[in-house]
Formats: sequence, C-alpha cells, structure tokens
Amino acid sequence: MLSQLQSEAATSDLGTTHTDGQLLSELCDNFLPGLISSSQLLVYTTATECDRRLGYTTARRQGYAESLCQQVYTDLVGLIDSWSILAHDEGPQLADALARERAEQEELCDVLSRLYDIIRPEEKQVRNYVEQSEQQRPLVVTGGPCTGKTVLLAHCAQQIKSWLPDRDPVVITYFCNLSTDPSPRHLLSSLCSQIGGRYHRDCSSEQNFRELDDPSCSPASNFCLSKLKERLSSLLSFMPSPERPLVLFLDGLDHIGNNFGLHIMESLPSLLPPSVKLILTVSSKRTQVLQDINPQSGPPQCVSEGREKESGYMCVQLGLVDRKQCVKMLASLLRNSGRRVTSGQQALVNRALTSCCLTLYARLLHLHISLWHSDSDVTESSLPDGVHSSISALLDHLEQKHGSSIVARAVSYLTLSRTGLTETELADLLSSDQKVLTEYIRQVESPPSNITVPQIDVERLLLDLRRLLIRRKVAGSHVLFWVSRHFKLVVARRYLGTHEVRREINSAMADYFSGGLSGEVAKPLLVKQKFAPNKDTAQMEIYIDRQPSSQPFVFASSFNDVGRVNLRKVLELPHHLQGSNKWEELEHGLLMSLRFHQAMVQAGLLEDLITKLEGEEWSSHFHLSRERAVLASILTSYTCLLQSSPLQLPLVMEMSLLPYLEVFPALKGYAKEIRQETRKRGSGLEVALCPAPSSVPSLQCLKCVAKTRGVSVREAAGTECGIVAEIMDDGMAWIWKGSGCDVVKLSLICEQKELKFAGVKSSCQFMLLSTQCNKIFLWDVTSPEMFLQVKDPLKIELSQKTLNKVDGFVANQKLLFLWWKDENFVSVFDVSSEILTHFQCQSCVTCLVCSSNGFYMYCGQMDGTVSIFDTNTSSLLATCSNSNHNVITSVILCEEKGEMACVDRTGSVTLWDVAAKVNSQRLVKERVTGENSNNILNVDYSHEIDTLLVCQSHQVALWDMCDWELWDQFLAPQGRAFTQAVLSKDGHFFLALLDTCPLVLVWKVGTGDCVLSLEINKQQPHKLLKLASDIVCVADDGCLTVWDSGMIDAAGSAPKMGFGVTEVVVERTGFYTSDGSETVWRWRSETGLPHANFLHDGPVEKLRLSPDNIHLVTLSAGEIYVWQTETGQNILRMRGSRASEVLITPNSNCGVSISERGMSRVWKLAQGGIVCSIHPYLSDAQVSPESTFLIGRRHGDLLAASLWSGLISKRFSCAESSEHVVAFRTLSEHPDFVVVMAASGAVYTWKLAEETLCRHFQLPYRFQCQPQDFQMSSDGSYALLSTDNEAVHLLDLSQVRLCSFKAEGPVIKACLDQTGHYAAFISCPTTTLEKNCACYLHTRPVLRVLRLADGERIGSVCLTKNPLTLVMCEQQCVFVGFDDGSVGVYSILDDTINGEELVRCRKKLNGQMKRCPFDRAFTWLPLATPNITWP
Repeated sequence: MLSQLQSEAATSDLGTTHTDGQLLSELCDNFLPGLISSSQLLVYTTATECDRRLGYTTARRQGYAESLCQQVYTDLVGLIDSWSILAHDEGPQLADALARERAEQEELCDVLSRLYDIIRPEEKQVRNYVEQSEQQRPLVVTGGPCTGKTVLLAHCAQQIKSWLPDRDPVVITYFCNLSTDPSPRHLLSSLCSQIGGRYHRDCSSEQNFRELDDPSCSPASNFCLSKLKERLSSLLSFMPSPERPLVLFLDGLDHIGNNFGLHIMESLPSLLPPSVKLILTVSSKRTQVLQDINPQSGPPQCVSEGREKESGYMCVQLGLVDRKQCVKMLASLLRNSGRRVTSGQQALVNRALTSCCLTLYARLLHLHISLWHSDSDVTESSLPDGVHSSISALLDHLEQKHGSSIVARAVSYLTLSRTGLTETELADLLSSDQKVLTEYIRQVESPPSNITVPQIDVERLLLDLRRLLIRRKVAGSHVLFWVSRHFKLVVARRYLGTHEVRREINSAMADYFSGGLSGEVAKPLLVKQKFAPNKDTAQMEIYIDRQPSSQPFVFASSFNDVGRVNLRKVLELPHHLQGSNKWEELEHGLLMSLRFHQAMVQAGLLEDLITKLEGEEWSSHFHLSRERAVLASILTSYTCLLQSSPLQLPLVMEMSLLPYLEVFPALKGYAKEIRQETRKRGSGLEVALCPAPSSVPSLQCLKCVAKTRGVSVREAAGTECGIVAEIMDDGMAWIWKGSGCDVVKLSLICEQKELKFAGVKSSCQFMLLSTQCNKIFLWDVTSPEMFLQVKDPLKIELSQKTLNKVDGFVANQKLLFLWWKDENFVSVFDVSSEILTHFQCQSCVTCLVCSSNGFYMYCGQMDGTVSIFDTNTSSLLATCSNSNHNVITSVILCEEKGEMACVDRTGSVTLWDVAAKVNSQRLVKERVTGENSNNILNVDYSHEIDTLLVCQSHQVALWDMCDWELWDQFLAPQGRAFTQAVLSKDGHFFLALLDTCPLVLVWKVGTGDCVLSLEINKQQPHKLLKLASDIVCVADDGCLTVWDSGMIDAAGSAPKMGFGVTEVVVERTGFYTSDGSETVWRWRSETGLPHANFLHDGPVEKLRLSPDNIHLVTLSAGEIYVWQTETGQNILRMRGSRASEVLITPNSNCGVSISERGMSRVWKLAQGGIVCSIHPYLSDAQVSPESTFLIGRRHGDLLAASLWSGLISKRFSCAESSEHVVAFRTLSEHPDFVVVMAASGAVYTWKLAEETLCRHFQLPYRFQCQPQDFQMSSDGSYALLSTDNEAVHLLDLSQVRLCSFKAEGPVIKACLDQTGHYAAFISCPTTTLEKNCACYLHTRPVLRVLRLADGERIGSVCLTKNPLTLVMCEQQCVFVGFDDGSVGVYSILDDTINGEELVRCRKKLNGQMKRCPFDRAFTWLPLATPNITWP
C-alpha cells in the first residue's frame, strides 16, 4: 500500500485541489475497490441494527469489537496455515529452493530493467552478438563504475524474445553479487537446474538428456564442484538447439572473490556451442575475470576486430552517456514530479552534467533539484560534483529532516544486511537501538517503558529514501535494497568507518535475528539530559522494555507438523554473527545446531548447509572442523532422502552420530538437542540403541581437477602431520594440507619451465619430490613452502638417459637417509649444511632404518644382508645375513631391547641382538614361513601395541613383536587378492585393499570377521595412507577419501553377532538375542552392550524366557538347556526330547516341549521332572493364561490338553459346517476366552471353562486372515490379520471394524504391541519418487509405527540394513534384528500414552556405553553332558 501511495503522490498534479466530497468519492469508488481486488484483501462489512434514537450502547460496541477481533484472528490463522501448506506442497524441497531463486532472479531482472531510461548505442552491439549464430565466444560488457552495465544487461535480457522472433530462446539471467549464496558451487548448481528444467519439457526422448538427468549425478545429489562443472559443460553442449538457443547473462562475477570467475569459466567449453550465447559484465577496474576467460591475454581495453580472434571473447566498452540524453531524462523526471527550474538553475544543472555524465548522477541531481524553490539562491557549490558526493549530500539533508541518529542507523542497517531488510525488520531494529531511543526519550518528560520509534517516522524516512532503494523479493519476503552498490560504499565510509561500529551494528542485527531481544526483561538505558536551561547535564537511568517479535527457525503451524521456515533468520543470522566476530556462537549455536539444520533442510537449502559446514573461509576462527566435517558427510550421504523427507533429519542424524559420540564429545550437545526436539513434538521414534554401522562417514572426499581425462595416480605419500601428495601420470603434483582444505596443484618453475614430477616419498615432516628431469626437491611441510633442491654429485655423474628414482628415505631430525632403486649405496643429506655423503653397501639397498639419535644406520639389501653403519665416522660396524638370502623388505629396530627384526620377501622374520653394534651380531630367532613365490606387498607395525602386519597377495599375517611368534593369518576372499593392508590406530583392526574391489575392507583382529566396508565413490583404490589421526585412501583417479581413525575403531567395535539375528527376547533390564549359532547373547540396557554369552554344544533353535525372568530356556541340537539368568549357570541339560518347540507356562513353574515325532512333555522348570506327556501333536501350540491347558490345532480342530494329566479335555470343532481353524490366540487379560479364526473368515470366541462357542461376524474376502501374520493384543481389542497387497490389515474388535493401513510397499515384517496401543511394520518402498531414484537409501526398508486408537503414524525410520526380526515390548520399544548380527532399539514417544515405568525404561535404553566394547563379556559354559535323559 505504501508503494501505491508513493506512486500516487509522485504522479499527482500538485497544483490541482479537490473537495472533501471528491476525495471521499475517489477513495470509496476507485482506490479502495482497486486495492482490494489487486491485493486480494479480506473485507469485513456489517449492517447496523441499533435504534438511531438511542445510538450504540457500550455493550453493543464491545460485542461488535469482540466478534470482529475473533473473526480477524481466525482468518489470520487460516491465512498463515494456508501459506504454510502451499509452501510445503509444491514438491521436493530442493526444487522449491531453486525455483524460488529463479523467480527472484527474474523479478530482479525486471526491476532493474525499469531503470533503463536512456537508450544506449551499445545495445545494438549486444543485439548483433545475439543474432550472429556463428559466434562462439562470450561477449563481455565492460565499463567504469556507475556506467550502467547491470541495467543494460537486465534490459537486453528482457528484449531477447523480440530480437529472435522466429525462435524460442531460453533466457537465463543471474546477478551473482545479489544472490543469496554467492558461491561457485551454488551458482553452478542453480544454472544446471535452470538449464535442465527449462529444456526438460521439450527433450523427453533424447538419450543425452536422460543421461544428464540421472539422479545419481544431478546437482541435487552430488555437491562435488568438479562434477558440477562437468555437468554444466555437458548441458551446454547437448541441450540448446538452433530452434531453442540458450542466452545466458551473468552479472557481478568480478565483484566476488575466491576465484569465483575462474570456477565458472572452467566449466565452459573452450568454444561455446553454436546455440549458446554468454554475456558477462565486467568492470574496467576488475579484469581478473577476463584473464580467467583467456589466461594468455592481458587486460584488454576494447577488443578490436583484429584482436578478437586472439582474445577468446568479444568486448563491448560501455562509456559515458550523451549529456543531451541526461538532460532530457532529468527534464522528464522533473515533469513527472511536478517540478520546474528557472533558467539560471538549469544552467547550473547543465554544467554539472557536463562534468559527470552518468545516469545515476542524473537521478541523484533530480532529488537535489526537487528541494529547490524558484527563489532559491543556488550557486555551483549547491550541486555536488559526483555520485558519491551527491549521495553524501542527500544523507546530510535526511539527517537535518529526520534526525542524525535514526538516519545513520537506518542506512547502516540496510548496508550491512546480507539480502536487504523488510520494513518491519527495519522498524524493529530502530526501536531496539539505544542511540535512536535516546534521541526519542529526550523529547519526552516521562517516557513509557515500552517506548518505540513511531511507525510514522519510519515511513516518512522510507518515503524520502524510496528513489534510492529497490524493492525485491528474497526468500519469499519483499525487502528493501540499495539501487546501487555505491550507496553502500558511501554509507560505509560515512557511518561505518571503524571495525567497532561495524561490529556493534552486526551484533545488534545478530541479536534481533537470533531472537535474543525477544522476551528479555526490561534493561536500563542511560540518558544524559538537561532538565533546565541553566542546569547541569544529569544522567538518567530508564528501563526500556524492548520487545521485538520472536525469531524461531521454524514458525509452528496449527494445521500440520511441518511449519514454515523463517528464511529471513536463516539467511541473515550467519552473516551478522560473522560480522560481529561471534565465532563461538556461529559455530556452536548455529552451524552445529539441529534447529538451524532442520530449517535449512526444510527450506531446500541442504546444499548451502553442507557448503557452510565444509567452508574454509571461517576455519581459522573455528575449533571443531572435524565435527563439522562429520555432520557434512552424513548430510551428503542422506541428501536424496532428506530432500524428499526433510522431517527425517533428527532421526537420520541420531542414528548416524550415536556410534561416534565418544570419538567426538563435542557432538553430544547436538545429540541432546535431537532428543529434546523429538520429545518437544510429543510423538515420534527415538533411537535407544543404534545398530552397528556397516560403514563410516568420510570426513572429506576430494578430487584433483585434472586437465586431461583418464590420468591415473603414479605415486602418493603422506606425512605424520597430515599432508598428502600425489603424483599423476601426466607429471602433475597435487597437495592436500589436511582437514577442511581442498586439493591444490603444486607448481615448481625451474629455468622458466614448469617441472614435471616423477615420484614422491615421505618421512616424518619431510617430503621428497623427484622430477622427470632427474631433479630432487625436499619440502619441510612444517615450515613455509620452500623447496630445497638435493644435489647429488654421484648421481649427476651417472647416465642421464634413465630416470634415477629415489626408492625411499628416512628422516631423523635434520638428516635424510636416501636409497636409490637398484643402487648399492646410501646418500645422507644434511638439511642444515646441504652436504651430502655416501655409504657403500654390498648389494642393492632395499630398505633402511636409523637409530633414534641418528648415530647408527641399518641398511637392508637384496642379498639378504643388513649392514650397520656409524654415521658419525662413516664406518661399517657389522653385517647380518639371513640363512635363505632372500631380499630384506623391512628392518624393525627395537632399541629398548637392543634387537633388530628383519622381514624378507617371503614373510619370514629373523631376529638379531644388535646391542653391541660392533663385530658379529647374535642371531636370536629365525621364523621361516616356507613361502617362496609370494612376495611381500607391504609391512606395517606399531611399537605401542607390539604388532607387526605382513601383507601378501594371498594372506595378511600378524606377528606378536613381544616374542616374535606368528599370531594369526587372514586369507584373502576366494578369487581375490590383497594389494595392501595397514593396522588401525589401536591395533584391534586392519584395513585392506583387494584387487578389483572399490572398497576399503576392515577386519577385526580378534574374531577374523570383516566388520566394515568403506566406500570410495566407486573408484578402484590405489593406496592407503595412515596419518596421525586419519586414514586416507588414494583412488586411481586421484580422488582422496579421508576417514577419522577413531571413527573406524568405534564403528568396528560396535557389537554384533556372527550371523543374522533370528530371535529377540526382551526382559526388564535388557534383552537376549540368538543368531542360529551356538551362542546366545545377553545385552544390558544401561550400557547398550552384551555382557554375557550362553554357550551351547550346537546351534540354538529356540529361545524362551520365563515370565518372572529367572530362567532362560533354549533348544539346541534337540537338547533343552535351562539357565539361571542371575548366575548364568546351566542347571538342566535334557536329552531325548525330540522337541521342535519349547514353551514356558505363564506362572513360570513348568516348561512344555512340543514334539512332532513323539510325545510332548510338561516338566518342572526348576528340577526337570516330567509332570505329564501329551500324545497328539498340537501345532501352533500356546499355554493358556492360567497355566492349565496346552491349546493347539490338529486336523482343523482346536484342542486343549490338560497340563496335569496330558489328556485332551476340551475341543473346538465345526465339522458340521466344514469349518477349519487356521489361527487362534489366548488372551492374558481374559484367560477364559480364546479368539479363533476360521478358514472361511468367521471370527469366534471359545470360552474354555464352559466350552461355549460364539460366532461374531464374517470377514470380507480381501481381509482374510494369514496364519503367519496373525497376532492379538493381550486384551483382545486389536488383531493383526494380514500384510498383503502392500497394506497392514487390522481388526478392531472393540468397535467391530476393519482397518487397512497403506504401507507404501510390500510388508516384510509386522508386529502388534501386546498392550494394544501400537502396531509396527517394515516395508520396502515402491512409491513413484523412489522408483525414479537410484540412490541406495530409497530402496532400503522402512520401519513405521502406528497408533491403533486413531491410526496416526507415530514415526518412521529408514533401515540401512536388512531386517530379520521385529519385536515390540510393553515398555514402548521396538527391537529390530538385522542380517549382519546387529540389533537396533527404537523408543516410541507418544504423549497420549504415558507412564513412569515407560519413561524409566527409555532412560535405561538411552544410557551411554559405560564399558569398553573390547572388554570380554562373561561366557557361561553348558553342562559337559546332559544331566537328564528322557526315554
């Protein structure tokens, strides 16, 4: 409305006067109806019924006001909810964000094009470029500041369709410096999305498009910058056509740092495709972008026709505007505003335009002239002489009119905002500003505590600023933004000259957007004021209650649980926290806050969130780079799932983080926030016990940007401090400097030529790089990047025809010990003096080690000997030789023991006593493996854990370095061969590479099981590097994947059984699991770890726990074991039962063994004495709740056998109606009744005591009972009938109704809560979205929990592994056993059903691990022989 009134005021004739009647008529007949229809406003009308003689009574007025307020409130709530619904029903979140940005960029282009008031001759040059189809180079529009480059570009973008009338061009404009995320990754992602989306409608049948649109490589699911560059290049090559050309406008590339322009230019083909036009704007003072387009050319002035072929781009130079055109435009502006100037004033204006003929300057002159009157005494000094001076003069005028404080703060807030401010935000900030409030308080004798800046004052200020601001839409809100960046420059110089002032303003804005000012108590404000003209200035303390609106990340909605994201906070808060140097709050309170992550994901800004977490720009101010990298990696791996289901974020992050909280204690606060948010919602699923991970999130995945495709890694090395170097086949070297850094190219210039590298070696903090021209350079990575050339005179004398390769080196303080391939001497290089000496050996040197002080050197050689040298005297002290004379591949020195171990190529170990150092050395031990053909691939050892690893192609051998005995051997999988293996940080695992396997596999040393597989982007691994705290895998293509060593240890040590979990039995303090092996595990809820193992002599088939939790009964290899749970003692082992099933009576007194081939027996649980035998076999047998009958099916009937006599005493039979019983259930809360399901669908209840039968109703055909699925709650209120047709079918007996819940895929497991509150089921998704998605997670099973009372879905969780078992317990927990032997436990949070016992149980399950996972659990052995044998 304000903008419309402003427009009316600007176009009205100031000399015309109207009567009150005319104004009222205009208001009622034209203005208000037009405003209502255009803005779709709600209208409230009322018809009075009061007596005109009496008028409105007080009661009638109050009633009318209350009803109107209630109606307005209801309508507002409805509008907010409908807005929220629309915002979240438009499709995937990422598509919404990109579509929103596209619309905002198009709107901004339209706004800027309206500022095109003077026709520029350069427009014709742009048009000629667009119309020339043979032109395949970009067009650069360049010019000085304020020449109108951006406005010209926006105008031309609007004219493209009229310039190409016979074609259907796709026009994309992007104002880079006005984007909400000015990063190369975001721009490339947005361009890829726009190009793919705009051409998708007309390219449905092209093969190339289908390949480009594959979800696995789309910008939405792949955030690698190099991949985005490749994708944009491919889109430009394949999508545009002569009928549908692409015209791409990019503005502001030169105003963004961090090599922004270079990244964009690298994604473009060297020659643009024929149907692609690219138009850029570049300031004449910023020519780096032009050099990025064509690195060989220098900064151009204006490319002439002769030079265009050399430059790689075309250029249009934008100069000053013709003065006459400026005068004409100024006259038009004055005429539209109803102003005139005298001839003398006009002369001054003409002279001013002569000195500065810019469109922006002419607009500013109009504002100055509008302040003049015909009798104003003006001189040449009355008009400022440039753009910046004009802006400054206007600010002077505004300060005089409105007050210096409010003007200074208002323009400062607008300048420092990231995307602009809404009018409400500006008013709130001014009302919370101490300096502004002080000025208002001085005008009032007794100011109220809730004093604010009057809205009318803010509107008046904005009315005067209206021609300096543009209104644009950002993130769904209309914000005010400076019309030119030069306003920011002037305001910054005038009001924001010091860092303290900028921090103060940014801090105030950070407090506002964080909600820190909302709800706080009144704070004192100190005001200095004179109370009388002759009085001294006194200081007055006033308490001001600043109460701006709250700023949650997500505005709650009463209609649904999604809510609406506060995008203004999401965009502005990080910017102002950075500007106010609140780094701790930025890192802990924002970047590592679940609420911030949830808002970003819901808003479709997941890519931006990952970029912030991985960002290098703030890394110097942060302390938790590894924690942020973990969060970014998890978000990246779950990208596709979170884009389609953003509310899954808390559960996804909780499952992914729980195994690593001990590795990263700083993430415990994040996990706590997840639980708080989940409980705040009142319902959902919470991870009580996370299943053992199958993989580990990588900290980083980096790729070197090679110029040529198909280049492979030749060699790679890493230092102790975490620096990695890799040498490619093309001679390029790439360096990674640790967590949070990118891979950068290493370039060395020698004799004006860039060197090509041949290899790299590392030791301690040194790297040794060899070149293809036989030069060797030493780099100390801990010092500045200076490379010292190692010159070896002996090597120079050798033949230059072959490459002299360094085979390895060892660093000791400032000494380097180098040995060369196929050479029999060692070179010792002193880094300080740069002196190099040589030591001669008997044969070719293959390995080397030196003492800790560097005084002694041990050289392993090809003939199986080791030479010991004194480095100070350069003398040979002794020689050791193994008996088989095999090549020595590794020498290990144990100085504390005075021993030296030598490993030869066959894996044999020879131990020598070298304490004497001189004369002959004593052979202590020789261990020969007998292998002759398998050469060692690599050796790894750790003195801390006294373990040696020897890797050969067919096996990995582990040696105990204490007594030098072979500890264990691990064979390679059948048909595969090891290529490398290294020990983990703590030695409990080793990591190995296999040929033709794109994974890093992790073996557990204690069990020999492969427990983890680490993914490396489907590339063949080349080498593993073990750094101080990381494991780095270098792939063949140069891609680096980095894992935290502690995370690998934590994931590998997570408990899981040897095979898939087939049975779970829950008790009060934990649960039992069985995997079909000889062992049953008992888990404790408090630790989340197994604390006892029950060992059997055969595979365990059945597992039962007595209701009093005292006895555990297992069935193994036909024998029945009875264990005491308290002591773990096996008290009974019974042979001869021939049982296929074991049951325990509800009173915990007796056990029942069910046999298909013999008699079933009832026996005392404590002593094993037989009570009775039951002759007929009863299938699906159950014990009655009162422990009196064994009930089961036989030949279509239902029989009840007495547990005291074994005789069949009750029978349910419907032989006359040919009914067959297919399923039944006893009811613990109604012990006399049994619910019976017949094959025909009839539902019966059978009362055992009276043997009465009642038929209740007939089920429809499609709701027939499936016996394998049939379950009932203990009170008989609900029954689970079947899980066919991708649905769960339930019978609500309390209300006699059938319920069917759609499962969104085939149901593989279903379970009914015995209390009758919930149902849980696991299904495999097959919805449309997932069918079109190739990601791993969208094909995984999903666990869902329903509340039976109303059918509401409590929550769901994506299962990353295949489930085998699903169990629900009375404590509102769901247990899932997986095929890899792990168990997941999920708590059901539901405020509608609560209880102290349930909360207490959940607290136990949610406890942290209190015992080391490598501590041995108690193993309870069975009786050696059965102590009871049945006949």
